[in-house]
Order: sequence, then structure tokens, then C-alpha cells
Amino acid sequence: MNGVRLFLRDIRIEHTLFALPFAYVGAVLAARGVPSFAQLFWITVAVLGARTAAMAANRYFDRDIDARNPRTAGRAVASGKLAPRVMIYAIVAGMLLLLLAASQLNPLCVVLAPVAALFILAYPLCKRFTWGAHFVLGACDGLAPLGAFIAIAGTVTWAAIALFVAVTVWVAGFDIIYALMDRDVDVDQGISSIPARFGEGSGRTLPIALHLVMTALLAAAGALAGAGTPYYIGVAFAALLAWYELRLFGVAKDLFILNDRVFVSNMVFSVAFLCTTLGGFVRL
Repeated sequence: MNGVRLFLRDIRIEHTLFALPFAYVGAVLAARGVPSFAQLFWITVAVLGARTAAMAANRYFDRDIDARNPRTAGRAVASGKLAPRVMIYAIVAGMLLLLLAASQLNPLCVVLAPVAALFILAYPLCKRFTWGAHFVLGACDGLAPLGAFIAIAGTVTWAAIALFVAVTVWVAGFDIIYALMDRDVDVDQGISSIPARFGEGSGRTLPIALHLVMTALLAAAGALAGAGTPYYIGVAFAALLAWYELRLFGVAKDLFILNDRVFVSNMVFSVAFLCTTLGGFVRL
């Protein structure tokens, strides 16, 4: 049981809360209402499998990098508390779950599953040579609502693409904020990130711009999908999130406290946006 706790803590199982609500948003947009229980169940399994594989891949490929970073040296694999092979098993298990779920949802999902697998395995390696790794991570999460939309609709529309890009820039934005904590270590280790490449100022301004772009894209996705008025309350929440983060940069001097508040506010936003999306499509 101790090994299980170490594993779950190391892959940050709570980060699934970022991906699941927007996966459900994609499903609601495609169904223009509430999908069936079976569809929601298999979408949940797909997201859990993909996120587990992604985080396990990150911990496996980054174990030496993590060991040299004081902030991450205590992680289970980096510190030797868990054997690296545990993460390999988790990658395989997560991929199998993803494939199983895809087979239960839609033939197109099965065809596109290898694309998701490629993004999952590529992200940890990208930071070694490009500061665009933030956007690769964002695309990994953006595939959750896109895949859920395809699972329900069996096709791709402009609304689905707008939602995919919105989630991509949303996740990239707060990942850039996250990278601020490791800027000096990343520079020393030659790890690529936007704060390491372009300076701390970029890590404080670009995320706000990206979250404003997300706001516009979410509005476009709603308009293309024919969402009702409650949906746009969620779009207003997105704009409020960008304002709150801008304010945080002004008052939170400790980057660790800043990231904790960013994490909580973005998690709350994702759940709130799912609720307003349901309100925009479900007629009581």
C-alpha cells in the first residue's frame, strides 16, 4: 500500500481534475446535451489511462533531471523510493486503458489513439530541445475534449477544434507559470522552457495573454456549437481567471505560493466551466 501511495503521489493523480471536466465539455458540445452514462464512463476511463501514461512517462524520462533539482529530488523515482520499471508498467497499463476505452466509444477514436500516444510519449522529451514543450503539454490535455467530442459525434467540427486550441493554450499558460519555479535550475541544466529561454518577464506576461486567447476561443466554440446563454457565464469566468492571475503576479512574491493559488483557481475554473456548459445545452 505504501508503494501505491508513492505511485499515486508521484504521478499527481489530482491533476486529472484538469483534464476530466474539459473532456466532459467536449462530450456535451458534441451531444448538445448530456451523453449516455456508458459514453461518459468510457471517456473517463480514456482520460484516466492517458493521464496515467503521460505522468508516468514524465517521471520515467525525467528521473535524472528531477534528481538534480532540489524541488523535485524527493519524487519517488528520482529519489529511488520507486523503481523506474514501475513507471514503465504504468505507461503500458495507461495506454491499454486508453485503447480499450477508444474501442468502446468510436472507430475513429481507435484510429486516432496512436496520435494521443505519440503526444504522451513526446512531451517529456521536448523540454530537452524546445521551449515549445509547454504547448505540447497543452495539446496533450487538449486531446481530451477533442477525443471526447469525436467519441460522441464521430467527426471533427470547427467547434471541436476551437475547444482543442483553447485547452492547449490554457494548459500551456499555467505550465509556463509553473516553470518559473525552476527557471534557474533549468538554465543550469540546459532544460528548455519559456522562462529559461526568454526570462522571468515572459513567464509572467505570456500566460495572461494565452488565457485571454483561451477566453476568445471558448466563446467561439460556444457560438459554433450553438450554446445557450449560461455557457457564456463560463466564458466570463475565463476572463476573470486571467484577471485574477494578473493580480496574483502583483501580490504574490513567493513563486511556490503563486503556483499553489494558480493550481487551485484553474481547477475551480475547469469545474465551473463544465457546469456552465451543461447549463448552456441542457434545457430543464
